[in-house]
Formats: sequence, C-alpha cells, structure tokens
Amino acid sequence: MSDKQLDIEFQQAVDRVNAYTDPFPADTLLKLYAYYKKATNNYNKPRGKKAIINAFKTNALFQVKNITEDEAKQEYIDLVNNYFLYRE
Repeated sequence: MSDKQLDIEFQQAVDRVNAYTDPFPADTLLKLYAYYKKATNNYNKPRGKKAIINAFKTNALFQVKNITEDEAKQEYIDLVNNYFLYRE
C-alpha cells in the first residue's frame, strides 16, 4: 500500500472512531490512543485529570514505542476495522 493510500485509510478510520457515539471498551480505547499518538508522531505527555488514567496511557504508549509511524497507522486501521466488523 502506498503512503498516500495508508494516510487516506488512516484518516477514514480516525473519522469513523470520532463519529461513533457509543463508548469503546477501555482496552480498545488505550490501543487506539497509543496507535494514534505514534502514527501522528505526538509524544506529549497524557494530560488527563486522573493519575491512574495517565498511567494507563503512558503504559500504552510504552508498548508501541518500537513500531514505526506507518505500522501504527496500519495497526489503528486494523483495530478499527475489526472492532466495527463485529459491531455492525
């Protein structure tokens, strides 16, 4: 897949998640968060109001530290596609 096609599919997956109004399971949310942050090269510290949530987010980011931005985009796309495959 070309970089441009990957970027298009990634953005479509992000839009799909943002448009979804039901809550995601916590483990799925953490994976989406980590893959998104890695894919967009955003390494800002989590800034939630609860320390425990920030700890989980930091751990999720740590778990994806050894993948590339493109791999993170593909993982995000796959996670979204698989999640909605079983919901629709």
